[in-house]
Amino acid sequence: MTNTDRARLIVGVSGASGVAYGLRALDACRELGVESHLILSKAAALTIAQETDLSLADVQARADVVHKVGDVGASVASGSYPTLGMIVAPCSVRTMSEVATGVTSSLLTRAADVTLKERRPLVLMVRETPLHLGHLRTMVKLAEMGAVIAPPLPAFYARPASLEEMVDQSVGRALDLFGLAWRPVKRWGQDVGPLRGED
Repeated sequence: MTNTDRARLIVGVSGASGVAYGLRALDACRELGVESHLILSKAAALTIAQETDLSLADVQARADVVHKVGDVGASVASGSYPTLGMIVAPCSVRTMSEVATGVTSSLLTRAADVTLKERRPLVLMVRETPLHLGHLRTMVKLAEMGAVIAPPLPAFYARPASLEEMVDQSVGRALDLFGLAWRPVKRWGQDVGPLRGED
């Protein structure tokens, strides 16, 4: 990216449970001054209705730019469009599997594929459990391709007092992978745990 470009991050939201991760990623981008480019899968709209009291318009309003999932001609579908990379939060097994094959059927997976080919960070907050061997093999394949598999697991050392704090910790740690330091993250040896200067 040139000095005149504002930092941009693609935020994909698939239909897996955990839409709060994507919402907070958008909020974090706003707080950090990073331009967010949102892509919602069709199934994500159903999850939003199930897990929140927000309308689709409410969610879209949190992003700087909203791309239609069927618009494969969007800016983020091209590697010539500079971004910091892409986070998919949450990432469904279907989305993960489509990216792993390189056979993309929507802008969500096309943008992820472009992110990989451009050697930019692709962070997949995969939401599924338990995992069968096929899921695990797909994750290995993606890791070999350069993606980061970052399931949103709670960091109990941060002693979260609420579900919101648990979500923020997971999102913040994922954003660390783009070089973005978000205020809510509690860091070992800095905010919690053995602090500097202690034995």
